[in-house]
Amino acid sequence: MNELIIKAIDAVLKNKVSYCKFLSANDSGETGGHQCGILVSKTAASMLFTDQEIKENHILKKAGKIKWQDDFQTDCTFTWYKSKNELRITGFGRGFPLLRPEYTGALFVFIKENAEEYQGFLFNTDADIQDFLDAFGLTPAETNRPIQHDTITLEAKEKLSMSFFIDGLTVDFPTSAEMSSAARNIVYEVFASRMLTIKDPDTALLQWTEAEYRLFKEIEHSRYGNTISSGFRSVDEFIALANQVLNRRKSRAGKSLEHHLSAIFDDNKIQYTAQAITEGNKKPDFLFPSEEAYHDMSFALDKLCTLAAKTTCKDRWRQILNEADRLRDENKYLCTMQQGISSAQMDEMMAEKVVLVVPKPYITAYPKDKRDRIWTLSRFVNYVKEIEGIS
Repeated sequence: MNELIIKAIDAVLKNKVSYCKFLSANDSGETGGHQCGILVSKTAASMLFTDQEIKENHILKKAGKIKWQDDFQTDCTFTWYKSKNELRITGFGRGFPLLRPEYTGALFVFIKENAEEYQGFLFNTDADIQDFLDAFGLTPAETNRPIQHDTITLEAKEKLSMSFFIDGLTVDFPTSAEMSSAARNIVYEVFASRMLTIKDPDTALLQWTEAEYRLFKEIEHSRYGNTISSGFRSVDEFIALANQVLNRRKSRAGKSLEHHLSAIFDDNKIQYTAQAITEGNKKPDFLFPSEEAYHDMSFALDKLCTLAAKTTCKDRWRQILNEADRLRDENKYLCTMQQGISSAQMDEMMAEKVVLVVPKPYITAYPKDKRDRIWTLSRFVNYVKEIEGIS
């Protein structure tokens, strides 16, 4: 989706009324008719005149201004012809570049900002036309009428939000914390699901993780797309870029889960210390309720808890066994995005009192007879709230 499409979608969403149609040969001037301008359907009459004005006038004219392609502005004239039962936009000025025969069949998007100022966009490639129509779930047959805002697709909303975030970046890549935060904000904008962290943290975690991956890919494309398309001067140049991309991907994935879990705990008012220091400078990812409580030997053991966060854990789960000596004989919780572990490994985990915490939809990827050992993220959150006395 190119930048101009994004601007057009955003303009439609920010303003109350808008309209789109395909330019006919008469609109573009291809037929050589004397009436130069764009015919507008009566369904969009309220963008130009009131019902009373149309009812009381045989010919009605009004001056306005249109900003085209978010670039340049022209004066124009809106005219209502009662005898022809039609509305027309004319008077763009001599040599207007967007009404030529090659624009026959282009998609015209017309947006009202106020009584005198409008925006106009023309899209003249199949890809651009399809991107705009797809954003609002429209077919070509559903044009030549006002655009309904509530039909915009979730995918288009997400792309729009991601594009604005990327356009606002002042660095090549944001930090992992900034990336995770941006992904959550985009999900909030698209799905309006701010309460999901309390009602269904499993779904929230999956939505955020998937949105962050898509956002990361969009940033990669914006940063490297042209370089990759134009090719490399040498194998060394290719390898250097490939290593840069892969290292950044690994770095992002390693911290993403921790950032999203922190947001879930924060929304649920859970007390915790991230990367707390226990014995021997060991650092569990999350310690509940705090590092201070852990080191207070009078603090009840059954009110303490740790959680490790590992995107995958087939080989690395043993790393968490000795992260907190006070809890060596207690359950050790491990949140993972791993989809499936063998029965033998799960038996080993059980022997070491490791409890997997997995987003609910992923549990079906595990051996059927072991699934009752796995906690959902929602169950873990509720458990911590209970031991911390959070209602």
